[in-house]
Amino acid sequence: MNNYFSAQNLYRVWDSVTVDLSFTAEKGTMTVIVGPSGSGKSTVLRLIAGLETNDVRNGGKPSAVLLDGRDITHLAPGKRGIGMVFQNHALFTHMTVEDNVAYGLACTGMSRNRRRHEADAYLAQFGLAGFGKRMPETLSGGEAQRVSLARTLIVQPQLVLFDEPLSSLDAPLRKRLAADIRASQKKERFTGIFVTHDIEEAKTVADTIIIVDKGRISWQGRPEDFSETMIR
Repeated sequence: MNNYFSAQNLYRVWDSVTVDLSFTAEKGTMTVIVGPSGSGKSTVLRLIAGLETNDVRNGGKPSAVLLDGRDITHLAPGKRGIGMVFQNHALFTHMTVEDNVAYGLACTGMSRNRRRHEADAYLAQFGLAGFGKRMPETLSGGEAQRVSLARTLIVQPQLVLFDEPLSSLDAPLRKRLAADIRASQKKERFTGIFVTHDIEEAKTVADTIIIVDKGRISWQGRPEDFSETMIR
């Protein structure tokens, strides 16, 4: 199969860590990047999303991010076809749940009635039927994260990035939502890159696991071949 996504020679230097790596992903798969705090996991996502820029290295090949045959390296974040789910949910506190989910559709000019219908359908898909008129402050952590996921997926991005989306939740809820994310990924067939430090979470959602240590890939393979002893 051809690579649907490719990150080539990502390079970013800060403090004592230098991100310097390359990897690819097939369409409709979930790649999970695992590593301890400070290993550069989230920086990799931010470079892919365009929220940070690659540093210029002396010599060597230039950095590049390719998605479905397009070179998106120098595009603005909003032009890349990428959705992102954050650890802190990043919901608009002044908007209802329904309007949060439908926000991306509103930006495309879709009619209000149609985007409300679409938002209600996505809320139901994530077990949140009837939540549309609620405000974000009334939601539990798990409910807010599901709203965030629905808001990201409703615009059908080509690539979805997950920046430790479950790390602030308790263990039982984290386990349940990891399974929900995996089920949604298989149903929607979206391509995802998921960052976590949790081993069981990684095994639950991944098709491929990448271990990052001090900004570099130390191992890459299948979830069934992955073990805790591989992380320093």
